[in-house]
Amino acid sequence: MFGPRLVPDDTTIPFMNGRFAGLIVSAVLSISSIILAFYPGLNLGIDFRGGVAIQAHMKDPVDFTKLRPALEALHLGQMELQEFGSPYDVEIRLERQPGGDSAQQEAVTKVRATLERNFPDTTLPSVEAVGATVSGELFQNGLMALGVAMLAMLGYIWFRFEWQFGVAATATLLLDVTKIVGVYGLTRFEFNVTSIVAILTIMGYSINDKVVVYDRVRENLRLYRRMPLRELIDRSINETLCRTIATSGTVFLAILPLAIMSASTLREFAIVLLVGIVIGTSSSIFIAAPILLLLGEGRLRRPSPAGAAEQGAGGSAQ
Repeated sequence: MFGPRLVPDDTTIPFMNGRFAGLIVSAVLSISSIILAFYPGLNLGIDFRGGVAIQAHMKDPVDFTKLRPALEALHLGQMELQEFGSPYDVEIRLERQPGGDSAQQEAVTKVRATLERNFPDTTLPSVEAVGATVSGELFQNGLMALGVAMLAMLGYIWFRFEWQFGVAATATLLLDVTKIVGVYGLTRFEFNVTSIVAILTIMGYSINDKVVVYDRVRENLRLYRRMPLRELIDRSINETLCRTIATSGTVFLAILPLAIMSASTLREFAIVLLVGIVIGTSSSIFIAAPILLLLGEGRLRRPSPAGAAEQGAGGSAQ
């Protein structure tokens, strides 16, 4: 192939020399992320904690200096206001009101009346009320979706390769997910149904990247039967490094404009995806490969025919 390359084809980087450092850093980040998930905790959206979300379209650009005091005078508890779509649109988020559905509808009625009185010709294109029971079910279903996806990926890798590959990939995915949850805890981005979609997307991208490396490891296991597993994994990573970086870089650049120019909700989604791409790509090299080495040392080798042994000896000397 012609043209410049981000990474040369013949790199010989000894990635496995830093395997313990990679595993330790990953463990520290994952433990920190779990702590952040509980303290200060995730900023759960209305989908998961219940409440009311009102989208309002105004005749004039939204004046938050007038809008916020007018709504706070209703004494409806914690309230979030944010522009979305255009300067004429605003999203009003209210915490769940004490009482049943009637209390939520009453809050919406008060907001509607206040907007009509202070900002004539305001319309409400969308009003969403989520009850505590529904929000709890959504949260449980979201966690269940993550669990089922992880089990399905474990089964796929285990069926396609061997159990060492499946365990290594699943353990790495679990560490990746905890880090993404930590991003939500650190940035205070709203954690809602869209967040579950983001995590599932990152899981799919991450497992695809690991399959690329694992395919090359399996191929090299057949070619170089006497090569030490540590050296073989380094060789496999270097052989796929150009493709990995090119693929990750392309996806990263495709999402970057969304993270820069989109409205707040989509921007948060895009930023999480960008971080997830970096985490998923790096974990294939510094987490999944070292775990595979720990699990596969002495187990992935099989007795080889004389001819294959000679080929392996020659290949390892190259």
